[in-house]
Amino acid sequence: RGARGGRGMEATAGGCGAPLLAWCGLLRGLLLAVLAAGSCQGNSVERKIYIPLNKTAPCVRLLNATHQIGCQSSISGDTGVIHVVEKEEDLNWVLTDGPHPPYMILLDGSLFNRSVMLQLKGTSRVSGLAVAVAKPSPPQGFSPGLKCPNDGFGVYSKDYGPQFAHCNKTVWNPVGSGLSYEDFDFPVFLLEDANETQVIKQCYQDHNVPRDDGSAPEYPLCAMQLFSHMHAVTSTVTCMRRSFLQSTFSINPEVVCDPLLDYNVWSTLQPINSSGKVDPDKEVIIVATRIDSHSFFWNIAPGAESAVSSFVTHLAAAEALHKVPDVHLLQRNIMFTFFQGETFDYIGSSRMVYDMENDKFPLRLENIYSFVELNQVALRNDSVLWMHTDPISRMNESVQVQVRNLLDILSNSSMGANVTLREVGYSQPLPPSSFQRFLRARHIPGVVLTDHKTAFQNRYYQSMYDTPENILMQYPEGLSPEETLEYVTNTAKSLAEVATVVARALYRLAGGANNTSAIQADPKTVSRMLYGFLIKMNNSWFQSIIKPDIKGILGDVPQHYVAVSSPVNTTYLVQYVLANLTGTVVNLTKEECLNPEKTPNSDKEMYDYAWVQGSLDPNSTSRVPYCVRSTVHLSKALSPAFELRQWGSTEYSTWTESRWKEIRARIFLIASKELEIITLVVGIAILIFSLLATYFINAKADVLFSIPRDPGAVAY
Repeated sequence: RGARGGRGMEATAGGCGAPLLAWCGLLRGLLLAVLAAGSCQGNSVERKIYIPLNKTAPCVRLLNATHQIGCQSSISGDTGVIHVVEKEEDLNWVLTDGPHPPYMILLDGSLFNRSVMLQLKGTSRVSGLAVAVAKPSPPQGFSPGLKCPNDGFGVYSKDYGPQFAHCNKTVWNPVGSGLSYEDFDFPVFLLEDANETQVIKQCYQDHNVPRDDGSAPEYPLCAMQLFSHMHAVTSTVTCMRRSFLQSTFSINPEVVCDPLLDYNVWSTLQPINSSGKVDPDKEVIIVATRIDSHSFFWNIAPGAESAVSSFVTHLAAAEALHKVPDVHLLQRNIMFTFFQGETFDYIGSSRMVYDMENDKFPLRLENIYSFVELNQVALRNDSVLWMHTDPISRMNESVQVQVRNLLDILSNSSMGANVTLREVGYSQPLPPSSFQRFLRARHIPGVVLTDHKTAFQNRYYQSMYDTPENILMQYPEGLSPEETLEYVTNTAKSLAEVATVVARALYRLAGGANNTSAIQADPKTVSRMLYGFLIKMNNSWFQSIIKPDIKGILGDVPQHYVAVSSPVNTTYLVQYVLANLTGTVVNLTKEECLNPEKTPNSDKEMYDYAWVQGSLDPNSTSRVPYCVRSTVHLSKALSPAFELRQWGSTEYSTWTESRWKEIRARIFLIASKELEIITLVVGIAILIFSLLATYFINAKADVLFSIPRDPGAVAY
C-alpha cells in the first residue's frame, strides 16, 4: 500500500512536468504572500473604510418583574444614512421627505426629549439615534426619570397612608419625563466627545445635505452603524428563568441577564463585632444616604445633586464626629450607612432591612433609636434645609415624642451656623428615601434632610446633566489638577456647614453633653471629595488612600451607576475615603496588616485593616504605604427577591441588566443600491466564469500541460 502511494505521487509529478512544477511553486508562493499580507493589512483596509466612534455610551436594556426598558439594535447592528437634526423642522426629512430611509439621526441634545423620541419610536424610517450633549444644559431642565421615583416600593400604599401613595399629595420630580423607562427597538448612543460629533457633522455636510431645491443628495452618502444587541427580553421573570435553566442543564450555560447588585458601605462610631450580634439593649442611631445615580445611558451617572452632595456631606460629618475626644463615652452608638442601588427601587436599604429581620446583620431593627437621612442637600434656597418626617408613624405617641426631640436637636444644632433648618408640616409625606424601607418594617423615629420642601430643586434628576455645574461648583482659570483638588469652592463650604450641623446634632442625639462648638466639618476635605467624586477620580489623594491592588479603579470621569459587577468604583472609594477619614494609622508591617488574625490584640472581628498605597515620597517616585485600622465594612446590596428566587416580586426590587456581545459605533460611505446590485452581479458573473474556466482547464490538463516524448527514447 505504501509503494502504490509513492508511485501515485511520482505519476502526478511526472504528469505536471518540470515547467508546471515551477509554475505551481510560484503560484503557491504568491498565494501565501497574499494571505500573509491580508492577515497583516486587513485591519488597515477596515480603517480606510470605517471611522470608529470610540467615546460613546449606549442605552442598554434593563428589566423588572413586568417590563423591559431601554434600547437595542438588531443582532448584526443597525445601519442608516446620517441626518443631522438641530431643530424640530429637520425631523420632516427623516419622517416623510427623505428618499433614503432608514435614517440614523444625529440629534442635538436640546431636542432629546419624550415627545421627539416617541415620534421616532413610531416609525420604521429610523434605524438609530446618536445624541450630542447639549451645552449648556437645557435651561428648562431634563429628567428622564419618573415623576414619582421608586413608586410602589416605598412605605406609602393602600394599607399605609393611602392618601400619600403614588405621589398623590406631592409630585417630587415634576420635570420627570419617564423617558428612561420606555422601550425602544432601535439603538440610541450618546456621543461623549465633541470632536467625534464634529467628524459626523462634517461627513454629513460633505455628502448628505439636501440640495437647495429640496432634492436628495447624490451618492455616496455618509452612513452610521450601531451595534448594541441585547440578549434578554420581556422581563426579569423570563430572563432569570432562562438563565437558571441554562445554568442547570447546560455544560456551557449562556446567561442572558444579571441582577443589579453591589455592596452597602457602613461603619460605626464605636466598634462592634461585625460577625456577632449587638446587645438588644444597645441603641444605635443610623445616619444614611445613597451613593448611586442613573441616567438614560449606561454608566453615565454623574449624580452631583442626587447622590454625591449628600454622601460627601455624610462623609464629612463622620470625620468631624470621629475627632471628638469623648465619642467612646457616648450613651448611644452611631452607624454611618451608604446604600447602593437605591435608584432602582431601594436595592441596598431593602437588603439591609431584610438582613436585620433575618439575623444576618449585627444590628436588629429593635436596636435603632432614630434614623437621620441626608438626601439632596446642595441646592438650598437662602441656606434653608428642610426636615421631612412621616405623618403616619407620628400618630403613635411614643414615636411623636422621639421625632419631636429629634427635630428640636437638629434645629438647635443649626444655631450660629449658616444653615437654617425648617420643618415640613404634617400634611406632607416623606420624599423618596431609604428611610421609607425601614418604616415598612417598623415604626422608627426619623427625619430626611433635603434642600426642597415639596418638588425637587434638582431639574436634572437622574440625568447626564446632573454635573458639578448643576451644584454650582466653580474653579478659577489656570489651576493645575493638584491646585484644583485643594481649592475650596463655595459649594464645598456650603456642604461643610451642613455636615457640621448634622455632626453636632448626632453628638447630642447620642447622649453627648459637652459643648458642640468644637465639632466642625473640614471644607478642605469636602473640596477634595467633590473633586474626586465629580471631576477626576484619578487624583493624588485617592491614589494615596486605596490598596495597591485596586489602583486600576481610578478612572478619569466618575460615574455612579450601580451595575452588575461589584464592587463598583464608587463603592470602593466611599469605603476607603470613610476609612481614611475615620480610621487610625497603626504601626503594623504589611504582613501583619494583611493578616491581622495572626497579630495579637488585633480585634479582627471589631476592626477592618487595609494596607494602602500612601503618598509619594517627596524625594523619590516611590510611595510610603501604611496600615489603616477602621470600623468600615461592606454588606450585600442584592435585592432579597434574588435570594428568594421571587423574580416577580412586588415587595422587593427585581431590576436586572441584559447581557450583550458587543457595543460599538462607526461611520462610513455607502454607494447607491443600483451600484451595489451591479457590483454584486458582476462579482457573481466573474465567479461563475472563474469556476467554468477552472473546470475546463482541469478537464484538459493532460493536453494543456503534457510534455512531448523524447524521440530518442524507445519503449519495449
